Amino acid sequence: MSGCVGALSIPKNRGFSVNGRDRATKGRQAIVKYVLSDIRHPGAMKISDQFRGPDGRANGGWIAGHAASYLPPGTTVEVTLRAATPLDTEVRLEKHPSAVHVYDGDQLLVEARPVDTVLEPPPMIDPGRIRGAFPGERSHPFPGCFVCGHREPGDGLRVHPVPTDRPGELAALWYAHPALAEWSATLPLTHVWGALDCPTGWVHLVAGRVALLGRLTARVYGSLFPGTTYTIVARSEGTERRKLYGSAGIYEPSGRLVAASHATWIAVDA
Repeated sequence: MSGCVGALSIPKNRGFSVNGRDRATKGRQAIVKYVLSDIRHPGAMKISDQFRGPDGRANGGWIAGHAASYLPPGTTVEVTLRAATPLDTEVRLEKHPSAVHVYDGDQLLVEARPVDTVLEPPPMIDPGRIRGAFPGERSHPFPGCFVCGHREPGDGLRVHPVPTDRPGELAALWYAHPALAEWSATLPLTHVWGALDCPTGWVHLVAGRVALLGRLTARVYGSLFPGTTYTIVARSEGTERRKLYGSAGIYEPSGRLVAASHATWIAVDA
């Protein structure tokens, strides 16, 4: 799946490169797994292949979360993906008073803006009722996807939802591997939005069907912590020709909702 605003932000102490200038965590050698524009100084950035959805493209939820992270925390943000964001290619992020745009040259790729949308995710489910097989084990359109692909623990999110006993619903027990946060105490918004992304597509997918994320609206209500197992529940919200709608919620072990989303996917030819 290709694809993911709240109280989280990209960790300030994470190593990154801005317009070719490396910045590392004080007192240690930074291992730069991906290249981002500084959250305080938008500009040129490159995204590593680690964060892919389809080959050669950024995961939709991941890039949506990155754009959303420049807007005020604690708000609901709508991110529209106008075109695929290429990997290992310099793109440009522009922050405006009430919007964030990502460009490849003059082409608008991503547009993020605050909205008043009220999100209604599916309710929490008893983790004991989450059993069965992930549909992507048999047939996966993007097996290398950072969120739902067949990646090693800590290299990808490994969100693999399975059907529940509620019609039109999938759920996953998602272990937030500590390596995903590197040395930060919380997970970055990119990863949270990613976890909200792919499950809303899988509720529609059957063998041989492919869809790409077109729009993701999400809100994060609190921090997500590495080393914790969260419950992700996704539900189909209907279809309209090639458009596929879904919603999702991420729940703490206590049952508290920490993030919610509504997604629009576009079915494409396989």
